[in-house]
Amino acid sequence: MIEKAKCFAHDAHNLVKQVRKYSGLPYWVHTDEVAEIVAGVTDDPEIIAAAHLHDVAEDVDVEIYTLRGIKDIFGYRVADLVNDLTDVYTKQNFPRYNRAARKRMEADRLALVHPDAQTIKYADFLSNTKDILVNDPGFAEVYLDEKATILSRMTQGNKILFDRAYNLNFSIIESILNKK
Repeated sequence: MIEKAKCFAHDAHNLVKQVRKYSGLPYWVHTDEVAEIVAGVTDDPEIIAAAHLHDVAEDVDVEIYTLRGIKDIFGYRVADLVNDLTDVYTKQNFPRYNRAARKRMEADRLALVHPDAQTIKYADFLSNTKDILVNDPGFAEVYLDEKATILSRMTQGNKILFDRAYNLNFSIIESILNKK
């Protein structure tokens, strides 16, 4: 199941020619890293598969690369985890709200998702934080503040990954504040 999910994610992100914003590397480099981080704390194949697939429905959403396609191929549990990880409060869906308001609403929503989905989200934060900090320090401060808000509400996932995400986030914020 894990290898099948990895290939599915690679195919999905390649189909839309999605690349990482800063490096231009294939987008699935990120989803592979998220799955690898998750695999460090669980051997549950459905959680690891969902980690590989966590951005597919949100970023691809064509042909079989939808939540329905994920459910048909990987089952309800994997699809439910991916659904939990798919942003609801996007600019497209809520254009009259500014980014800060949308992120606060998303934080409230993420507080209620399944703990396994929260575990994947922690791994997503770890992967993205490293990338943004290195490549966009100006945006990093905004991003870290948003993640702090989410982490203050989203506390039911794997404790090891929560602590890693929390400590990374706040140590970087502290470092930024000390430089000012």
